[in-house]
Amino acid sequence: MDREGIMKILPHRNSMLLLDEVEKDGDEAHGKYTVKGTEFFLDGHFPGAPIVPGVILCEIMAQSACILLDGTIGSDKLPVYAGLDKVKFKSPVRPGDTFETKCRITRSMGPFYFGEGKGYVDGKLCISASFSFCIADKESVCSQKS
Repeated sequence: MDREGIMKILPHRNSMLLLDEVEKDGDEAHGKYTVKGTEFFLDGHFPGAPIVPGVILCEIMAQSACILLDGTIGSDKLPVYAGLDKVKFKSPVRPGDTFETKCRITRSMGPFYFGEGKGYVDGKLCISASFSFCIADKESVCSQKS
């Protein structure tokens, strides 16, 4: 599925929609994002030697995993991170690279989902992680004051 199809499932838009395409393969989601070099998160990370921040790689994996929840995330819901665990960075991701994910949901409890994912460039492992997120009511998330 292309970006248009992804936007029918995920609420992310503009610079925070970090998937170019994604496909479901059984209980796995396989996502792709090609780093253009003009992304906001590369500005200053690092001048002359840009690499994609690890937190962005984690976000790409989470967005891939959320594709598996098609039908669960409606216009009144938001998928929000609840936790990251066992994150391991193995190799940097740079402009021009196509970052590919393999993610799956391992279990769920109410509105909470638990998953795991790996990210690759040219078949080389760049990151692995376990993560959790909640499908929350948009109104409750957006109306909370700090």
